[in-house]
Amino acid sequence: MKNVVIFGASGHGSVIMDCIEKEGKYKTIGFLDSIKQKGIEHNGLEILGSEYDLPFILHKYKVFGGIVAIGDNWKRYQVVQKIKKITPRFRFISVIHPNSIIGNNVRIGEGTAIMPGVIINTNSKVGKHCILNTFSSLDHDGVMQDFSSLAPRVGIGGNFFLGKYSAICLGARIIENIKIGQHSVIGAGSLVLRSVPEHTLAYGSPSKIIRIREIGEVYLDSTNHRLNSYLHYKHHKTVFRIL
Repeated sequence: MKNVVIFGASGHGSVIMDCIEKEGKYKTIGFLDSIKQKGIEHNGLEILGSEYDLPFILHKYKVFGGIVAIGDNWKRYQVVQKIKKITPRFRFISVIHPNSIIGNNVRIGEGTAIMPGVIINTNSKVGKHCILNTFSSLDHDGVMQDFSSLAPRVGIGGNFFLGKYSAICLGARIIENIKIGQHSVIGAGSLVLRSVPEHTLAYGSPSKIIRIREIGEVYLDSTNHRLNSYLHYKHHKTVFRIL
């Protein structure tokens, strides 16, 4: 079994580690993390160093490749670019949990993670370094471009297009024939009935465009989520409970 490493000793990294173990194609030998201390353990595996230690780690542990386990799409892109500069020939593996369902003629790019319960239906295309999280579904002829993501329990109709670096957050629902531009975010629990342009934050049921997004703007941070909820409240003059 070939040795691999995971970049990112986080909760998401733990899920990726479990997927690798369940799939049974690779053996995870440790994590690389630029923030956490080298030598400590995460989920029973050692943090071997940061991405800057990669050339040494590749040789010492005979590493075949690895995967970047960072939930934020833009940050994941930045780490991938850093790895490519440090080790240009590094292999990025994709990980597919055995409890997922993959239809006929589905293409999946390198570095992509497919979690338990995911359904990808026929003729869909998933790009490089994407995330399809637990129990999310992408229906027939769907397209996810590189570094895009679906959060847990996202449900998407057929003929869908998701642009680069864009994210569909927890539990959102999207009808068929919808296009989401790059660098956009659809908020948790939204119902999307119309296409959304690039560089946009949209949410609600039905979803509405709230404002323009900057490239790299944080969207997984809880403080940022509460601020966006407050702005949504002020914009629509509607009373609702901010979680």
